[in-house]
Amino acid sequence: MLFNSLAFVVFLGVVYGAWRLLPLWLGRYWLLLASLVFYGWWDWRFLGLLLATATLDWALALGMERWVERRKMLVTISVVSNLGTLALFKYAGFFSRELADALGMTAPSRLLDIVLPVGISFYTFQAMAYTIDVYRAQVTACRSLPDFLLFITFFPQLVAGPIERSAHLMPQLLQMRRPAAREHSEALWFITWGYVKKVVVADNLAPIVAAGFDKNSPSGAVVVLAAYAFTWQIYCDFSGYSDIARGVARLFGVELMENFARPFFAASPREIWHRWHVSLSQWLRDYLYVPLGGNRSRPGANLMATMVLGGLWHGANYTYLAWGAWHGAALALGRKLPQPRVPRWLLVVATFHITCLGFVVFRTHSLAQLGQMMSSLSSPDINSTATAYLRTFLWLAVPVALFEWVQERQGTLAVLGWPRWAQALVYALLWASILVLGSSYGYEFIYFQF
Repeated sequence: MLFNSLAFVVFLGVVYGAWRLLPLWLGRYWLLLASLVFYGWWDWRFLGLLLATATLDWALALGMERWVERRKMLVTISVVSNLGTLALFKYAGFFSRELADALGMTAPSRLLDIVLPVGISFYTFQAMAYTIDVYRAQVTACRSLPDFLLFITFFPQLVAGPIERSAHLMPQLLQMRRPAAREHSEALWFITWGYVKKVVVADNLAPIVAAGFDKNSPSGAVVVLAAYAFTWQIYCDFSGYSDIARGVARLFGVELMENFARPFFAASPREIWHRWHVSLSQWLRDYLYVPLGGNRSRPGANLMATMVLGGLWHGANYTYLAWGAWHGAALALGRKLPQPRVPRWLLVVATFHITCLGFVVFRTHSLAQLGQMMSSLSSPDINSTATAYLRTFLWLAVPVALFEWVQERQGTLAVLGWPRWAQALVYALLWASILVLGSSYGYEFIYFQF
């Protein structure tokens, strides 16, 4: 069920309307039922997998508190089972294909054709963080299985994050409350701005991206435009999802973390990872980088290993590994090089282009295609098609950049502090753009494939 679909609008109306009528203690279980329906809508067969892995983690966490002397064995079982499930669905086909090619054999088709359960990368990391935190005695184990299942399956953030920590999300779900009027205003803003970024900007940039990455022999000008367009597309697509998720959760009195904090205003590779996919970067820091040694020993090597594995989290492809290595190298170099004495805006521009180049690697289907695209830059061929793409890109990207500049200076919810007439004008313009310019293609959110 896509956020940008009529089915979701009807679903949300029914779920929210019933939740408002139910007592809060019962509303929690209504949200659990709704979350299971939401996930089962994609493919009911994977609902059993989700429930099985979550139930195992719930039981293992309880076991860690009951049998303290065995907690290391129990957390190991949790990590291995979660990573094993993730590896089976995301990486079995890739590695079997690579091994078969190396041996001159044909990989079994049953391994190559495994369907990836939607959201598996997100909910497995959220579950692992919970069991590791229980092992570290940073949180107490949840006694109620339904309550734990709600924490894992809470539908606004189930399929594409943010990857919430139990210490932040679970108390809000266990102590459910009605949202205040201010929170309804915040919810409306997050949902509106999220839809603008998704259906107006990201989806209308998709044809430009496809022209550069998915068609044969694109011109150099189209490749350059596609690189910029994909950077904006993936940002508006993913942050748009996160904004809608925050808004929907806020309707139920739940505050999700800010997963994107206007990353294109970052002035260094390090800062960009404090602003881009914040929940994943924090997860990688706390559960991978620090255990590897963090800043205590070989920080450069630890950064590289963390980012390469972070790239692999996105899927089984050498381009994801190369993308992770690109950012790992940028972070490692950033630690060693002195801070240049130049205006901040120049550092922002440089960081943006480092990010753009990384996303070129991320979006290509193979390293061979990456080489072909780079070779096409020798023939710019600025024709009428490239000019039309440039015009479309500027019309879509510049307004978002300007509005995010306002948010950067005044705060994410700056609009809510404006006079009523100004708020009404902004909402009228945004919803008009959604209705008039919203793409009719109904593209899935990009991160659903991860």
